[in-house]
Amino acid sequence: MKATRLDIPEVVLLEPKVFGDERGFFYESFNQRQFDEAVGHTVTFVQDNHSRSAKNVLRGLHYQVRQAQGKLVRVVQGEVFDVAVDLRKSSPTFGKWVGALLSAKNSHQLWVPEGFAHGFVVLSETAEFLYKTTDYYAPEHERCIRWDDTTLNIQWPIGIEPVLSAKDAVGTAFVDAEVFD
Repeated sequence: MKATRLDIPEVVLLEPKVFGDERGFFYESFNQRQFDEAVGHTVTFVQDNHSRSAKNVLRGLHYQVRQAQGKLVRVVQGEVFDVAVDLRKSSPTFGKWVGALLSAKNSHQLWVPEGFAHGFVVLSETAEFLYKTTDYYAPEHERCIRWDDTTLNIQWPIGIEPVLSAKDAVGTAFVDAEVFD
């Protein structure tokens, strides 16, 4: 597995070795020892989630203020543009974002640690998105920052007219958001 630290170094793009031939492909999608080595510390996952979304669905920017969740995300069908936003006030990259193209074709995964907001937009007709979390979902602690916040200035793919949930459509401005110390 190749691990690349992005412009926010705690966010890591993981590229597994994919073995393919005329019969199909095989790759190891998770290896605890290799993952811990790639991110630089031991991580324990407690929950796996699976979502399916249609083209232009934009989910996010989500995070939990308590029971913060680290997420290891990947796409097993289709393609998304995935984003992580640093919400740690003490970080030199506070308020910065990184993005990566994740698809079934490239098999890339993104590690989004605790202290970050996360979101993605579907670029294909549909996409199936899998992610592991380091803590359990706690709706009472969930928060949402607007996907189009002008302070964050996330460069979503051009030409996307996002389809949003009611919750995501009324997300908080970044300047008013609860953040981490």
